[in-house]
Amino acid sequence: MASTVPTPYSQADPVEPFEGSARPVEGPGLKLILVLGSLIALGPLTIDMYLPGLPAIEADLRTSSSAVQLTLTGTLLGLAVGQLFVGPLSDAFGRRRPLIAGTALHVVASVLCLVAPNVAVLGGLRVAQGAGAAAASVVTLAVVRDLFDGRAAAHLLSRLMLVLGVGPILAPSLGGAVLRFASWRGVFGVLALMGAALLAVAVTSLPETLPAERRRHGGLGGTVRTFRALGRDSTFVGLVLVTGLSMAALFAYVSGSSFVLQEQYGLSEQAFGIVFGLGSVGLIGGTQLSARLLRRWEPQQILLGALVAGTAASVVLLAMAVADLGGLVGILVPLWVVLACAGLAMPNAPALALSRHGEVAGTAAALLGAVRFGIGAIAAPFVGLLGNDSIAMAVVVLASTALATTVLLMVVRSGTLDEHGGVAPADSIEMAVVD
Repeated sequence: MASTVPTPYSQADPVEPFEGSARPVEGPGLKLILVLGSLIALGPLTIDMYLPGLPAIEADLRTSSSAVQLTLTGTLLGLAVGQLFVGPLSDAFGRRRPLIAGTALHVVASVLCLVAPNVAVLGGLRVAQGAGAAAASVVTLAVVRDLFDGRAAAHLLSRLMLVLGVGPILAPSLGGAVLRFASWRGVFGVLALMGAALLAVAVTSLPETLPAERRRHGGLGGTVRTFRALGRDSTFVGLVLVTGLSMAALFAYVSGSSFVLQEQYGLSEQAFGIVFGLGSVGLIGGTQLSARLLRRWEPQQILLGALVAGTAASVVLLAMAVADLGGLVGILVPLWVVLACAGLAMPNAPALALSRHGEVAGTAAALLGAVRFGIGAIAAPFVGLLGNDSIAMAVVVLASTALATTVLLMVVRSGTLDEHGGVAPADSIEMAVVD
């Protein structure tokens, strides 16, 4: 039977939490990080693995590049909407059961993608895939919040994203390798097998971190009141928007890179996978640099610095694209700086947001994830609508990073982030949630 965690910071917990800044998690803690990292990788694998095959899907299903990109949008929408359901369910029934059900849905949808007859059916199945993968995204964040808070949570998320980062690095390369021996449909067969393996991991290795006495059974009315109370916390909403806009820049790259790098710059499917993986190295490097910086700086300071630097790099990216300077290298260098800055921002914005509402961590994580992937779903097709070239991608990246920086500055100016960069906890949720 899976062990349970009575309360955060309890010495009886199977994961010993950090105190203060950063020290490594050992023993069972390391095992839990690896389990959570492998599970949360399901989302990136689902999003990224089929990217080298987008042009092939366009040709095989006799559709347009914009229509094919909408299948990516469908995945992101599934991830967004799915989290809104999984979060409250995980607060009511524990973390394990929603995770297991969602992963099983992902496996079924992946198998059906193998026989999708047209792009409309494929898009619908990709929504189901995303909804299934949403469970891993929500539950992982909720488990982290069950056990850690503030700077410790940001540090743990940084380490967790090292494991998570293997997915974006390997996924396009793995997809390109599959395409050497099979059609694009074979990619979904591999995703089904991976989903089945991760389902086994969830069943056998994930401890339950939300014991029965801390679960909430307010029903639909209680869930609505919780979401409403979260929405009234302007600082939480601001940090959620910062997270979503930061991810929008990333998804603009994910959506447009296959067409920009393969069609505009002539890379092969395999070369695209390698270049995409190198970009992911920058993203992961940012997350690990964040873990080191947290020993000296507060999450708020790191987040602000990352967004300002990312916006500056986005300006350079757009200038290089418009002037057509430096060819492929002129695009990739500033783009990789943007990705590294996104890696710096990714652990800190969620940690600051979730530190306000530990008592409803699943629902708060759900809203965070829904906005993150929802904004990404909106941003992704804009690259196609603006022309599917390097300029279009750069415009969306710059708009996303600039808006994220603006929103964060508004949150800082509001004074609700304390002078040390922490977030004053909100008291309104307890009044709004029916146990």
